[in-house]
Amino acid sequence: MLTIHHLGMSQSERAVWLCEELDIPYELKLYSRDPKTRLAQPDYKALHPMGTAPVITDGDLVLAESGAVIEYISATYGNGRFTLRPDHPDYPQFLFWFHFANGTLQAIMGRLMILSRLKLPGDNPVLMAAHERTARAFDLVEARARETTYLAGSEFTTADIMIGFTLTTMRYFQRYDYARYPHIVGYLGRIAARPAYRRAMEKGDPGMALLLT
Repeated sequence: MLTIHHLGMSQSERAVWLCEELDIPYELKLYSRDPKTRLAQPDYKALHPMGTAPVITDGDLVLAESGAVIEYISATYGNGRFTLRPDHPDYPQFLFWFHFANGTLQAIMGRLMILSRLKLPGDNPVLMAAHERTARAFDLVEARARETTYLAGSEFTTADIMIGFTLTTMRYFQRYDYARYPHIVGYLGRIAARPAYRRAMEKGDPGMALLLT
């Protein structure tokens, strides 16, 4: 049985969402964060040597890393659903946005979160560079959301699942104002309208307000 070990308010929500979209059976085990540090507690860290979310188990398999987890579930249980084949005209866009989610946007947000906690002065060049790069990344998402229904194009794909956490739940850790990003807000409205997304969030983080605007 595929088991998702879901750390509350974490990237493991992606795996829950994909399983709900695929409508496949899975076991969901919920883990809470340390109330003081907001980090994973020892029971979660013991699941994988990296001690980070997400983690899935499937028989003897223990797998971490969001992209790897999403690709594994899609290939093993979804017959490639919500991915695009190389002969699809939107395949390059699918590839870019799937990897942009964690390779660029999530990494930038994580870096900005750490720098913000250091209480650096506003004119610190490293902090200023982080803010500039973050804005540039969100500008790119905004431009794409203005052009298309979903990131790869007209079809919902796992690229949307990958970026969903960073555009929503990650803002509990690093606040970001969407006042100048109306098309991102519109895109998140389309995401929120998906029943599988609503089910996943209610199962994984019941009662958590969804930061969609």
